[in-house]
Amino acid sequence: MIRTFGLGALIAGSLVVTAPAAMATEFVNVLTGGTSGVYYPLGVAMADIYAKNIPDARAQVQSTKASVENLNLLQQGRGEIGFALGDSVKDAFEGNADVGFSKPLDKLRAIAAIYPNYIQIAASADAGVTTATELAGKSVSVGAAKSGTEVNARKILGALGMTYDDLGKVEYLPFAESVELMKNRQLDATLQSSGLGSAALKDLSSTQDVTYVSIPAEVAGTLGAPYAAGVIPAGTYPGQDADIPTLAITNILVTSTDVSDELAYQMTKLLFENLDQLKAAHAAAGAIDIKDAIKNSPIPMHPGAEKYYKEQGLM
Repeated sequence: MIRTFGLGALIAGSLVVTAPAAMATEFVNVLTGGTSGVYYPLGVAMADIYAKNIPDARAQVQSTKASVENLNLLQQGRGEIGFALGDSVKDAFEGNADVGFSKPLDKLRAIAAIYPNYIQIAASADAGVTTATELAGKSVSVGAAKSGTEVNARKILGALGMTYDDLGKVEYLPFAESVELMKNRQLDATLQSSGLGSAALKDLSSTQDVTYVSIPAEVAGTLGAPYAAGVIPAGTYPGQDADIPTLAITNILVTSTDVSDELAYQMTKLLFENLDQLKAAHAAAGAIDIKDAIKNSPIPMHPGAEKYYKEQGLM
């Protein structure tokens, strides 16, 4: 059963899934991102899985500005599990004020490393941009202010010896709004950090001629982990005929020390037992592999998640 609750009950606008015929005593708020990104459909699927399989659970999915907001909400006890980019998680745990963390978020704990995000820069064909350095002088949307995407944008430009001052105009907009501006010829390019097959970029590529902009592999070496060289395979989007070199960054499902060991265990276990449902929600989930779930986490693992991985012989 899916219902929208007012502020008197739950966060307004959140999609709520309740277990049938159950007294809701266990709240699971899944923190995601904008509705046109990958986090949101995966979060909806996770909320459904948790509502159906965790006794007495009331699960809801909350659309947010993604990584940075999600991590701050988890620290504040306003969510049980959230999606975040690996570099944002590292910045949060260390307390990087420039990114949006005024102090270290010491309550953060990892559930699993999941699929990689890819930096996907789409430029209008008329803009004449093929590589990231050619964004100089162009109008670019870099994602919502202090979102994980916007943090990526600043770091990547910095590694290329550029700042926002080198761009002709900077817009701080979520994915769907960025695409609308491009459709209206009000924006030259949009930088989006997302799983492959973004609904917003599919929409854009289906309606106008778009060039996908490359990022040199050496930028990954300059930035270091969790950045790595990656590729947007040819055919990912309509009209995209060639592989596009870019950067990849691992996404992490994060929880907090406020969450009980049992709930963290159940959230981890049910995630991997229901990968088919997640893949049906979005193709990006096809890259989730339990063998990679505990690799290179910038924060400690939650004890409940550790219990599950020990049962699987991974720890």
